[in-house]
Amino acid sequence: MRFKSLAQSGYQIFAVTGTNTLSFAIAASAAANTTGLLGFAVEREDPVANERFFMAGFKVFAALIPFPDKNTHVSTFDHPVQSFVWDDFTAKPGQEYTYRFYPIKGQPKNLDRSAPPLAVTVRTEPLISTGAHDVFFNRGVASSQAYARKFNNKSPDQQPDEATRLAALRWLTRDLKSAITRFIDGAKAADQLLCCFYEFRHAGIADAIKNAINRGVDVQLIIDMKVNESTDKNGKFHASFPRVDNLKTLTAAAIPAAHVIRREAKRNDIQHNKFMVLLRGAARKPTAVWTGSTNVSDGGLYGQTNVGHWIRDATVASQYRDYWNILAADPGGTQSDTASDKLKKNKAFKSKVEALGEPPVDVADVEVGITTVFSPRRGLAVLDTYSKLLDQATSLACITLAFGVNKAFKTRLVDNTSASALTFLLLEKKDAARATGTEPFVALGARQNVYEAWGAYLRDPLAQWTRETSTLGLGLNTHVLYIHSKFLLKDPLSLDPIVVTGSANFSDPSTTDNDENMVIIRGDQRVADIYFTEFNRLFNHYYFRSVVEATKQKLEPPGVARAAAAAVAAPASAAVATQFLDTTGQWLKKYQPGKLRRKRVDAYRNMAGFA
Repeated sequence: MRFKSLAQSGYQIFAVTGTNTLSFAIAASAAANTTGLLGFAVEREDPVANERFFMAGFKVFAALIPFPDKNTHVSTFDHPVQSFVWDDFTAKPGQEYTYRFYPIKGQPKNLDRSAPPLAVTVRTEPLISTGAHDVFFNRGVASSQAYARKFNNKSPDQQPDEATRLAALRWLTRDLKSAITRFIDGAKAADQLLCCFYEFRHAGIADAIKNAINRGVDVQLIIDMKVNESTDKNGKFHASFPRVDNLKTLTAAAIPAAHVIRREAKRNDIQHNKFMVLLRGAARKPTAVWTGSTNVSDGGLYGQTNVGHWIRDATVASQYRDYWNILAADPGGTQSDTASDKLKKNKAFKSKVEALGEPPVDVADVEVGITTVFSPRRGLAVLDTYSKLLDQATSLACITLAFGVNKAFKTRLVDNTSASALTFLLLEKKDAARATGTEPFVALGARQNVYEAWGAYLRDPLAQWTRETSTLGLGLNTHVLYIHSKFLLKDPLSLDPIVVTGSANFSDPSTTDNDENMVIIRGDQRVADIYFTEFNRLFNHYYFRSVVEATKQKLEPPGVARAAAAAVAAPASAAVATQFLDTTGQWLKKYQPGKLRRKRVDAYRNMAGFA
């Protein structure tokens, strides 16, 4: 939901709420007196819990705390936020809050709090709604200060007791695991549940499936069982993945073979889907779909960033059912086929998928509501459509990319200018030239109004920031460690937002080779607000760590000026300087017209559709 306060003393607050996440901007007009402004003390009032307190901060005044360390915890009451953009990621779903931003002036040891606060009352989105969509993100930040402090950078299984182990799991998955099981548990006797999973190796989810079978639900599982075992150049054998793990999970959960369809054809491509379709009663009425990026695994639920999307729409459910029926025949060429037969079978498979519906070619062709897109299909037209969505945003665009920036997106974005829509890319790894690359590397950055962050963590203590770990260190993920979600946002703060989400990685193989599903959602502000605030949470988390990582390696991060990068440089003197709040007013210069921070404020100032 979107909110704004009354203008006061030249200031106005703009806010966007998701379920647990809220994003704020404070717009200052020419009438605002920012001379001597040290920042804002932020107070949150929670009428449900009968709480009213000042939010915590990280940076400190050197005059008050000259030597902060990992045990330093401060309040914005004494150490204000020096930003006109701020986020709260600790709210509860479906709840009203009042936030007060107090302009602070004076000196660190004699703060002037006399200015009246700027107040805005907001309401977060409910976790479970009565509408067409509900969206669930896991925490996706196992590499974080919070996990280090709460759980000592140890995996859930290494916690000192069962209660702490469960607490760690709940913290990591947030509401994602419970939402998946809630979807499964909602299937009643005589209902049908059609499932399609790439990885099926989480005991709790498998048990929920088995319980559904036991209570009379007609469960049918398409599971990736492709034989792709190999021996590498060092002689190390690699068992078929995820086949072997999937088989173990099915056996452990005692799921009868009659409920399992083995996806084995096209063994060199992956059955990358993670969806379920609920059909009600003996009539098998299409009712709801569970989709998104989340694999049924520990890494999917607790580690890398992931999203689950629950859609209650009969038309969408029927389309997913029809796609499931195609996959249930295990289509495509097999190893025993001749090359000619493989080609014919794969072509026939793609033709059936394409017959389910052609995706829009241009932005104007995207219909209001929900459009489904299934793969594999011939050609890269749909990938070009996604690149158009990102490129033709008028104010703001965001995308998560687990496997790099596809050529289609770079081709569209490279001719953009600093006046183009503000575009954020959240990647698994830094976008950089590859030693094995055959084409010239194309860099995107501030010149195109593009800003990137990538998966990273604090490997060493940095002033009050303690050392972190990674999902690899926690034993949760071995391949994609950080950014596994696959979604795109076009003008999310407008009256006409577009959200693309699902299982496909915005890549050539995910379009032409793999089994994949995506939905394009147009005009739903609730969906856009949830995705946008979660993107903010993740981008802000990894942006800081990306800059630290890049500067430690003496690299210039894309989209970041050298001066900004140098401010978080590896040398101790520079690192210490960044932890302290500014008392000279220099921080205000970052909000001058044309600067990234000003552009972010303007994106909120120009949003529409207020509650």
